[in-house]
Amino acid sequence: MVFVTGATGILGRIIVLELLKKGKKVRAAKRPSSNINEVKHSYQYFTENSGVFFDKIEWIDVDFDDIHAVESALNGVTEVYHCAAKVSFHPKDEKEMNHTNIKATENLLFACENSKVEKFLHVSSIAVLDLFNEKGELDESSDFNPKDEHSAYSISKHLSEMEVWRASAEGLNTIIINPGMIIGTGNWGKSSGDIFPTFENNSFTFSGGTSYVDVRDVARISIELMEKNAFGERFIIVSENKKYADLGKQIRTKLGLKEAKILSKPALQMGRIANVFLGWMIPQLKMATKSNIESVSSLNVISNQKIKEKLDFQFTPVSESIDFHLNNYINDKKLNKK
Repeated sequence: MVFVTGATGILGRIIVLELLKKGKKVRAAKRPSSNINEVKHSYQYFTENSGVFFDKIEWIDVDFDDIHAVESALNGVTEVYHCAAKVSFHPKDEKEMNHTNIKATENLLFACENSKVEKFLHVSSIAVLDLFNEKGELDESSDFNPKDEHSAYSISKHLSEMEVWRASAEGLNTIIINPGMIIGTGNWGKSSGDIFPTFENNSFTFSGGTSYVDVRDVARISIELMEKNAFGERFIIVSENKKYADLGKQIRTKLGLKEAKILSKPALQMGRIANVFLGWMIPQLKMATKSNIESVSSLNVISNQKIKEKLDFQFTPVSESIDFHLNNYINDKKLNKK
């Protein structure tokens, strides 16, 4: 039995589907409020037998604050894919991120100690990478630098990684993956599913960029790493480094919208100053933090060399990934209008 947390998220649902295609039995964690019918609907974009695969999932509501409930969820489980996380760059979400990303990971790993779990894959983020290599790139050796200013999200993912490394030192077979911004289908407007609504609803973008990767690539790589027992290592999973403006142009052109205007770093710094005086009245200004401004105004080169060599993997080009998932977004918007 394989246990997948965050199974209704963009990545978790595809890992579940890929495992089912391989004939695995899957127990999928969700919240009581989760919309699993939305997951079922999204499967039609990835396989012809969506209903058949979906009906094989063993859904389970898990309270990760209840250690006994977590231990019960791991009954008969030998492999865990830990995808559950809160993704946000808004200061107001710091408490929830610490709770979801750190404490839940800690409790899950603690429950694994008294179970039959043999393999554990943890989904982290490129947000924890800091120190550049001799080529001026970020890679698997780019350790988190506590002296730098970070977003609450980055800190929470770093600390959750520390819990995984601790469990690894104590004997659990663990793998950490660090995906870039995941391009996927479903969960529109939430977490990674916010890419298309964000570019559609905002007539501005930023001067920097980030690294992107298709959700199907992340899922397949995750499963292959587990099959190859690549324990005690971390792997960056990115396809390409892209500017926000380039991505926005492709998305907005397809949606019949004008090209977004670029907000310069100096303009964002003005927003940071305004936040000091008006943040209490204009909630959006609270996003203008030093770490957020630096993030959206820079484009770091992130290397995917290690995973390409490890698995001889060929990534889906970002433009192709955008086309596929954007079509699904457009189709779902049409359905919701009916």
